[in-house]
Amino acid sequence: MTNNLAVCLSPALIPLFAVEDYIVVIIDIFRATSSICYGIENGAVAIIPVSEVEECAAYREKGLDYLLAAERDGKVVDGFDFGNSPFSYTKNKVAGKTVVLTTTNGTHALHLSREAKKIVIGSFLNLTTLCNWLKTQNENILLVCAGWKNNFNLEDTLFAGAVVEQLKASDFKLDDAAIAANDLYQIGKNDINQYLKKTSHGERLKKLGIEKDIEFCLQVDLTTAIPILDGDRLVKL
Repeated sequence: MTNNLAVCLSPALIPLFAVEDYIVVIIDIFRATSSICYGIENGAVAIIPVSEVEECAAYREKGLDYLLAAERDGKVVDGFDFGNSPFSYTKNKVAGKTVVLTTTNGTHALHLSREAKKIVIGSFLNLTTLCNWLKTQNENILLVCAGWKNNFNLEDTLFAGAVVEQLKASDFKLDDAAIAANDLYQIGKNDINQYLKKTSHGERLKKLGIEKDIEFCLQVDLTTAIPILDGDRLVKL
């Protein structure tokens, strides 16, 4: 039987999919899913994604050694250990630790997808390892682009197209959004960094003086970890 490979271009469209029939890949390239992949690669025991800043803050009262990470509109929320810059997820900061994370877009998309068969995290950092694993699953796959505040964005869709590029030779039936994402990837693939310089979120991050985060998040196959949701926490597959 041919499995479906679909792309959800915004979290607002998730209700249109029967997510319980899919393995869902959450994509938030700038920067949540890139940082999650890097943190799990660097020995974080788990990353707990939560929707709201207040939920994240509540972990302070639990008496365990949690690192609390909160980002809104690209900036670290006051009073938290860090946000979602990948440079906060290095070995010396996260190895052996559990991070509680809330972000503007990525954790929102993840929570809306919770009924899926499995939820994994995708980024350019783990692109090939992720795609090789997806090929072995014999399941429908839904690539969920976190976008920006429920709007479409270029970077997540282009990454979805990069996944489609690696999977399309396998026996998948592509939906129109998967075809469009792959067409977009064909346009940008020769210089992804240059192509994505035009993105609105890239412009937001530049205004915050964190262009180095953008460059970091566009490195391909820096890691081999695939974060997977186990209960309420993301752990290494």
